[in-house]
Amino acid sequence: MQSTKGQTILLVDDEKDILEFLQYNLEKEGYKVFTANDGLEGVEMTQKVSPDLILMDVMMPRMDGIEACQTIRQELLLKAPLIAFLTSRAEDYSQVAGFEAGADDYITKPIRPRLLISKVEALLRRAGRQTEELQEIKTASITVDRERFLVTMNGTIIQLPKKEFELIELLASKPGKVFTRDQILTKVWGDETIVGERTIDVHIRKLREKLGESYIRTIKGVGYTYSEQ
Repeated sequence: MQSTKGQTILLVDDEKDILEFLQYNLEKEGYKVFTANDGLEGVEMTQKVSPDLILMDVMMPRMDGIEACQTIRQELLLKAPLIAFLTSRAEDYSQVAGFEAGADDYITKPIRPRLLISKVEALLRRAGRQTEELQEIKTASITVDRERFLVTMNGTIIQLPKKEFELIELLASKPGKVFTRDQILTKVWGDETIVGERTIDVHIRKLREKLGESYIRTIKGVGYTYSEQ
């Protein structure tokens, strides 16, 4: 029996057979599916259809997936879709580059239909849980606006890619609390996602560059904490 999920998914890939395979399996589950043939078209389609989730290849003509992801995260702030990369490239450096650009997950080719549907459902469930939470976090120096996907520090708006946003959102939700690396990976990347050891460090470094060195403290051998003291 066909599902009535109703969420919108955008597929971005330059291989027609992969687009057709993904579209068939997702539409069979009740998702509304749009397609694009390269990164540039993917960015344009994102503006038109405001998808809940984007499944995007990395290596594409005109604009690759990394650049398209960065563009969506930095410029399209009214709604922040989930983004998962479809790639046969399993090297750690490509995963770090993808997460640094704002990706939420990786799905490795060749893709099995059951795994695809399981990944999509898990990503959309996680997004649903996040939207049910309080829309704003406030401390003396920072405001995290979950609804508009904005961070304001001392009156200045700071634009962050999605994973950096979710990381400061987690840390600032409980100032002074030490979050372990495992807790951060589970809450920000989810149990379903396997990431390299350097992933958290890369995102913490980027946040410190934008927010200042003093707000996020490293607790050696344990994890990180947000502090304004």
